[in-house]
Amino acid sequence: MPDADTSTTTPPGGPVTELRLVLTVDDHARAVAFYRDQLGLEELAHHEERGGHVTILAAGRATLELNDDPYAEFIDEVEVGRRVPDRVRVAFAVPDSDDTTRRLVEAGARLVAPPTRTPWDSRNARLRDPEGTQLTLFTDLDGPDDAPT
Repeated sequence: MPDADTSTTTPPGGPVTELRLVLTVDDHARAVAFYRDQLGLEELAHHEERGGHVTILAAGRATLELNDDPYAEFIDEVEVGRRVPDRVRVAFAVPDSDDTTRRLVEAGARLVAPPTRTPWDSRNARLRDPEGTQLTLFTDLDGPDDAPT
């Protein structure tokens, strides 16, 4: 992977301090059980209003990975063996992608592709959560922190 330009500029008003990915789900309790109880994300807050619920979960360091279609196709080919053309995929770094994949499938995720070693030295699995959101679980083996997921 070519070196990216690492120069930074601070936009007016200051830098972004948090990236929050928001999923609207049909079954809130099932989603909380999946992400908090099975994947292990820490619950930071929970609120109820007008019969609705929101739970905010910590997911470690957040990054925003931007892929164009040819590169997304390459990643899909490596991880899945074919194109999976969703516009959004959530990737989680986990200590053991094999164990986490097994646990999440037992908790209702659908396996898209089992863990496989990637050219960028990680072990990646592809799943769909119980609501259908595409997930990548990855474990860095010896590669750089900024490898594609």
